[in-house]
Amino acid sequence: MAALIWLILMVAFLFIEGNTVTMVSLWFGAGALAALIAALCGAQLWLQIVIFFVVSIALLAALRPLARKYFTPKLTATNVDGVIGSVGIVTADIDNIAAQGQVKLASMEWTARSSSGDPIPAGTQVRVDRIEGVKAFVSPVQVETPV
Repeated sequence: MAALIWLILMVAFLFIEGNTVTMVSLWFGAGALAALIAALCGAQLWLQIVIFFVVSIALLAALRPLARKYFTPKLTATNVDGVIGSVGIVTADIDNIAAQGQVKLASMEWTARSSSGDPIPAGTQVRVDRIEGVKAFVSPVQVETPV
C-alpha cells in the first residue's frame, strides 16, 4: 500500500512540475521515486519518509541552482536600450494631447511624446527618458549658453 501512495505522490509532483516549471516539484518527485523503491524493497514507513526527505532536499539543494543556471533564459540588451539617455532634436512639434510629435535620434526618426505632458516645439534639443513600444518619451535639454 505504501508503494502505491509513493507512486501517486511521484506522479502528482511531476504533474505539478509540468504545469508550473518552477524546478521545485521535480526534486520531490525524485524523492518520491526513491521512497517508492525503498517501499518495494520492504523498508519500514519511517525509513521511506526519511529517504523521501533526504533525497528531495539533497537534490533540491545540489541541482536546482545548476538547473536554473542552464534553463533560465538570458536577456539580451537590444539597440533600443542604447537610445535611452541620448540627445536628439525635435523635428515635428510634440503634443501629447494631439498624439503627435517626432524626434531625430542619431540618424533615425522616432515618434515622440513629452515625458512631462507639456508641448515641445520643433527645433528643441531633447533627451530620451524612456521607450514604450515605438514611442520615445523625451524631456527638453537645458542648453547652456557661453558667457
